[in-house]
Amino acid sequence: MTEAGWLNTRDLGDGVVELQLGRAPVNALSADFLMEFATKIDEMGQGPAVSAIVLKSPFKVFSAGLDLKEAQEFDLEQQHAIVRGLNEGFLALYSCPKPVVAAVGGAAIAGGLFFVLASDVRIGHSRSAYGLAEVRVGADFPIGPLEIAKATLDSNTQRRLMLTGQSIGPIAARNYGLVDIIAEDMEDLEIYALREARKLAELPPQTFASVKMQLRGEVINRIKAGIAAGGNAPEGGWFNSETKAAMEKMISGRGE
Repeated sequence: MTEAGWLNTRDLGDGVVELQLGRAPVNALSADFLMEFATKIDEMGQGPAVSAIVLKSPFKVFSAGLDLKEAQEFDLEQQHAIVRGLNEGFLALYSCPKPVVAAVGGAAIAGGLFFVLASDVRIGHSRSAYGLAEVRVGADFPIGPLEIAKATLDSNTQRRLMLTGQSIGPIAARNYGLVDIIAEDMEDLEIYALREARKLAELPPQTFASVKMQLRGEVINRIKAGIAAGGNAPEGGWFNSETKAAMEKMISGRGE
C-alpha cells in the first residue's frame, strides 16, 4: 500500500486500483484534503496502469462532510478555500476518464455524499446512510456540487434530500438511484465493488472515456464556466448570517 497523505492506493489486480480515503476519523472535508484528492484522481485518471478505481473508506463513516466545529470559525479566505476544494475535488472525480466504483461502508453526508454521486457505480452497505444536510447548517451549494446533484438526482430526490436536509437509508437510496447494489456485510461490499470494477476495467478505455464525456460534458463545462466566473471565491464568502448559529445547533444535537 502506498501512502500519499490522507490517501492510500492498493493494487487489486487486473488494472483495478483501490483509492482509500483516510482522513481519520470520519473523512471530514478540508480544503487541503479535497485538493489532494483532486490531484490524486487526476493522476490515476491519466495513468495507463489504472483501468478502474474502487473508492472506499476504512472508517465506520464513509465521509461526514465538513467538520462543523472547524467550519463555523472560517474566515473569508478559508471559506473560499473550502469552496474551491469542493468544486475542484468533485469535478475531478465526476470527469475522471477511468471508471470509478464507490464502496460505501457507512454514512455519506453533505459534501461527503458527492464522493458517491460523482462515481460511476455505487455499492452501499446495509447500514449506510445518505444525506445532503447543507440547508440544515445554513449553507447553499457551490457550483460544482450543485451541478453534480442536479445531474445525478431526479427532481423529486433533490426535493427530498436538498430541501429537507434529512438523511435516508440504503433501501431508499437504492430506490432513488443513489446506489446500485446493497451489500449485507463488509466482506460482500468489497466483493461486489471489486466485481463491478473488474467488469468496467474490461471495457475499451478510450470508448468508455468518450461515452462518459458525451454524458457529462455539458455539466462539466457548466462547472468549469462557473469556476471561471468566480465560483471558487463567492463574493462575501460562502456562509451567510444564519450559518454559524445553524452549525452550532447541529453540533449540539438540537438540529437532529
